[in-house]
Amino acid sequence: MFCRRLAARIACALAILISPPLVLTSHAQTLTMRAALSRALAASPRLTAAERDVGIATGQRIQAGALLNPELSYEQDNSFGSGIYRGTKSAETTLQISQAFELFGKRDARIAAGQAGIEVAAIQRKAVRLEVLSETAIAFLSVLGAQRRIQILDEQIAAIDRLTPLLRRRVEAGASSPAETGRAEVASALVKADRERFKATLASARRELAVLMGDRAAKFGEVSGRLDTTGRPPTFQSVVAAIDANPQLVRWTAVFAQRNAELLMARLKPYPDVRIAAGWRHFNETNDDAARLTVSVPIPVFDQNQGNILSAQESLAKTGAEREANRNTLIVIAGRAYDSLQGSLRELAVLRETAIPKATEASEAISQGYGQGRFTLLEVLDAQASVTQARLREQEALQNFHAGVATIEGLVGNPFALARESAR
Repeated sequence: MFCRRLAARIACALAILISPPLVLTSHAQTLTMRAALSRALAASPRLTAAERDVGIATGQRIQAGALLNPELSYEQDNSFGSGIYRGTKSAETTLQISQAFELFGKRDARIAAGQAGIEVAAIQRKAVRLEVLSETAIAFLSVLGAQRRIQILDEQIAAIDRLTPLLRRRVEAGASSPAETGRAEVASALVKADRERFKATLASARRELAVLMGDRAAKFGEVSGRLDTTGRPPTFQSVVAAIDANPQLVRWTAVFAQRNAELLMARLKPYPDVRIAAGWRHFNETNDDAARLTVSVPIPVFDQNQGNILSAQESLAKTGAEREANRNTLIVIAGRAYDSLQGSLRELAVLRETAIPKATEASEAISQGYGQGRFTLLEVLDAQASVTQARLREQEALQNFHAGVATIEGLVGNPFALARESAR
């Protein structure tokens, strides 16, 4: 239930990426973020391994609570010797059952350690789920971003191709050199080369997403979603505060309880247990019977378990440092993601407020002037390339922004509370 709720919440937090219902085609179906997250959770071997760890810990907890088995023994004395002890005439036979009783709360300490082990494994499973969701969201964004970049390059190629009829008329009229036709072809070819490079990037991104969803190769069509909506993130201090709820850190509370129980077990081990035995003894020589009672207690003279006690003490003391190191690592990761998305927002502001509008305006004016003979083909191509590069930079910044959001959501375990801005 946790993973389903979290998948839904992350999908809602990335609402800009959620498209209409799946569209079926004759070959493959469009993939949405929600479907990708659901399939990744169902197929993740890491999550399966984490669930098995819970089962392992459960088995250890059951075993920790098991009582010691009784022992049944048979003894025969004074037989098969010499003289009066020849044969079994003078034999003494004893049938005895004995039971060891653990004292001083040893069994309770074992049970406590086993129960803490279950909690550690269960919390770690939640942490793995968060990681799977975050990784899948980022992989989905990579595919979506690559698709959009290819679309932008296709639009630039189409724009260059639309110049061909006008260019031919200018050449025929003697207004342009025939060499400009070759220049346009070169410009188109270079953009096509860039498109092929992005296609290779898209293929790798699709494969990575497919593997996360349990497939060896991509069996889906395009991914569906939008990247063009952003929002203002909360302060980094609030992100750091939320990180303390990350299962990776919550887990250390259970680890501390487990190691504390292990230390108690080590301290209790030198305390002796009691073994009580009761038996029946038969004397063949007189054909008499008698009861036999035995109580035994080990004397902890030589081995007082000092080494294991010291080891358990150090392991317990180590817990705090391990948690702090883990927290520092998460803060560093969150800081990188936060700085990346903040930088992406500033980059988007420059691109959307100045670079893209000005480049588009200049390209349209130069394209119109080219038809009137006021600009050269080189100026037209340069203006179109400027628009394309600005739009590609915008898509890269958008992808980096949403990847940062997905990374932080995977760390805090909750959707990022963004003050949404309208799409451009």
